[in-house]
Amino acid sequence: MKKIVLAFILCFYFSSYGQHQDKVDFIKAKVYLGPLPKEKKIKGGVIYRFNVLQNVDSVFFDAKNMDFSKVELDGEKIDFTATEKTISIKHKFKKGESHKLFLEYVAKPKQTVYFIGWDDDVEGNEQIWTQGQGKYTSHWLPSFDDMEEKVEFDFTIEADKKYQVIANGNLLLKTDNDEEDAIWLFDMKKPMSSYLLAFAIGNYNKQVLKSDSGVRIENYYYPNDSLKVEPTYRYTKRIFDFLENEIGVGYPWQDYKQVPVHDFLYAGMENTSATFFSDAYVIDSTSFIDRNYVNINAHELAHQWFGNFVTEKNSEHHWLHEGFATYYAYLAEKEIFGDDHFFWKLFETSKTLNNISEKGEGESLLNPKASSLTFYEKGAWALAVLKDKIGEENFKTGIRNYLNKYQFQNVTVTEFIAEMEETSNYDLSDFKAIWLEGDVFPIDTAKDYLMKNSTSLRMYYFLKHDDEKNFNSPEILNDSELATELKLELLQQKGDFPELELLPLIASEDIRIRQFIAQKMGVIPEGLKEYAEPLLLDDSYITNELMLYNLWSSFDYDRSTYLEKTKDIIGLPNKNVRLLWLTLALFTPDYNPTESVYYHRELVGYTSTIYNPEVRQTAFQYLSEIKALNDDAYINLIKATNHHSWQFRNYARQLFDTLWIDEEQKKEIEKVAIQLNSSDLRYLKTKLK
Repeated sequence: MKKIVLAFILCFYFSSYGQHQDKVDFIKAKVYLGPLPKEKKIKGGVIYRFNVLQNVDSVFFDAKNMDFSKVELDGEKIDFTATEKTISIKHKFKKGESHKLFLEYVAKPKQTVYFIGWDDDVEGNEQIWTQGQGKYTSHWLPSFDDMEEKVEFDFTIEADKKYQVIANGNLLLKTDNDEEDAIWLFDMKKPMSSYLLAFAIGNYNKQVLKSDSGVRIENYYYPNDSLKVEPTYRYTKRIFDFLENEIGVGYPWQDYKQVPVHDFLYAGMENTSATFFSDAYVIDSTSFIDRNYVNINAHELAHQWFGNFVTEKNSEHHWLHEGFATYYAYLAEKEIFGDDHFFWKLFETSKTLNNISEKGEGESLLNPKASSLTFYEKGAWALAVLKDKIGEENFKTGIRNYLNKYQFQNVTVTEFIAEMEETSNYDLSDFKAIWLEGDVFPIDTAKDYLMKNSTSLRMYYFLKHDDEKNFNSPEILNDSELATELKLELLQQKGDFPELELLPLIASEDIRIRQFIAQKMGVIPEGLKEYAEPLLLDDSYITNELMLYNLWSSFDYDRSTYLEKTKDIIGLPNKNVRLLWLTLALFTPDYNPTESVYYHRELVGYTSTIYNPEVRQTAFQYLSEIKALNDDAYINLIKATNHHSWQFRNYARQLFDTLWIDEEQKKEIEKVAIQLNSSDLRYLKTKLK
């Protein structure tokens, strides 16, 4: 049955829709994937349809480290040449011809496909997910590293029936046969760049919403996280509806999915119609004030237009992706959290960008090697100023015309500017020279924009420069009508706080003010003890963590009391409160001394691969600081030195290097290393050369 279904799928009729390329135009692809998780391999097949635009003697695909078992052109075997990076098919292709090319292969990806949880004993945490990020899909599918080759991709994915499969496009069919793996069919209607291809396999449930325009929205979650669905995906429908209305062009794909994955490399990734994001953003309601998914939610959704629907020609035009997604995410937050949130966010980024600029490290938005800060934050600023310059109506019309004109195509900054000039009848050469080509951040223009548009920022600049006003006066800080963002900026610049001024701030009704004071307090005076203690159980896990440490450090005679009050708080997804609690409990001899062995065991357990890198890194940090690493922790650290996340891998290697120069710890590491396989020891072996 399965083979019949699969043969039908792969031979199904291909419709013609594609982008003009140089000599060959790839139109459509039917992809079959059969992941082999225990072997960390992908067994695959793909049929490409293409038209020949000019006579050419070969076609090729980017294909990293693949073994090809079958290559057929129009049903006939054909010779091919495969290297570590590509596969080439030599043939006299003539202008006007159309062909069908079939490739069957096995790939063992060194990156881009991640097999998570298949090597441990934890039931139900197995995942497979992809991260293309620019040009890496060719590690698991013969495809195109060049963003300009746009193809309509359809997926057929075979996987164990106990898992959910999520991929680009609309799910047409899932087979249901108790004796076989399930087959999932996904259909795309429009072409896309292959770096945006993605699939995820794992143990998920889902929430289903529908936008005002009728688009189906699927929000995935782990079965144990049902109570976190609402706070994690809070405002999702509102964001979706807002962006459709604000952009003025309907959502360009068939449906939209959001999928949390374990050990993700970034905060999120805007795969076409299927955003993947770090499960570190799966939160409860208390976490929402400290760290929520709203900005990432809006940012990755905005990419469905800016990046996916209309795609940059190359990295010189990266502003057209990240600057736009950042700006529209800020607009979505403005819709939800208000004007002050939006303008003060721009104020904060203007300070950061100006500081870098004053150091001579500013960058042009057209620099293909510019930093993320430049592409994202300076890029968002450029759009805010552009809208202010040409007017909101002209801006919205220009964006709408730009997207409609270049839909499913690749575009340059010059083409975008030309469209905005034509729509608005403005000469934007000065704007382009200053904001796009210039290295210096135009801080005066930014300040003028903020003062023009924000009442609270006008007040801030007035207070800052009026000599007759007390910039740090308690009256200003305690004014209930002032924006919280203004108060926080004044507090940030205040420096030290007299005890009498701290008291009303500790008791503030604004949770962000209380959180800020918790960060500033340090050693707590005896006179403020009774006022500070309620913050130990405040509705913020960051405040809980800070006050647990501050109170524990300040009043040693009440340490056991503080630990008892907070023993059931886990905290953010990074377990910030629990990890600190375990460490302090181990350092409080009179608090449950018979339990200390279990506290240590739990803290070491958080260094395991089943936890996300943020949890593991903090656990390693605390254990190393209190000199409590044991054999299990050393084993987990050695494994972490080869982790696929470069940020966590670098931390693990730095810690490893520090331990390695200590002879006693070096001996402990060498002792446990014999329990590990060769692949786990890749970094350690570099120390033995």
